[in-house]
Amino acid sequence: MDGQLSSDILRGHTDTIVLASLLDRDRYGFEIYNRVLQKTENLYELKETTLYSSYKRLEKEAFIESYWGNETQGGRRKYYRITEKGRELYQQKLKDYEFTRKILERLFMEE
Repeated sequence: MDGQLSSDILRGHTDTIVLASLLDRDRYGFEIYNRVLQKTENLYELKETTLYSSYKRLEKEAFIESYWGNETQGGRRKYYRITEKGRELYQQKLKDYEFTRKILERLFMEE
C-alpha cells in the first residue's frame, strides 16, 4: 500500500487518535502531536492543521473541552480534556475499529 493512501486512511481516524490521547490526562495541542510521533516511532505524522481541525470539531460537539494553562515560563498553552460524552464516543469508535479489523482479517487471510 502506498504511503499516501495509508496516511489518508489514518487521517480518517484523527478524532479517535485525539480522544485516545486524552484518556489518561489532559494534554496541550503540541503534546498530542508529539505523542503521535513517539507512539508510531516517527512512522506517522499528523499535521498540526489536521489536529487543530479535529480539536475544533470535537470541542464543538462537546466531546472535549479546552482551557488555558497558567504557565510560569513561556507562553500559555491551551489544554484539552475529554468529556464523558467523548469517552462514550471513543468506546464506540473502538468497537467499530475492532469489528472492522475482524472483518478485514477474515477477508484478507488465505483459506
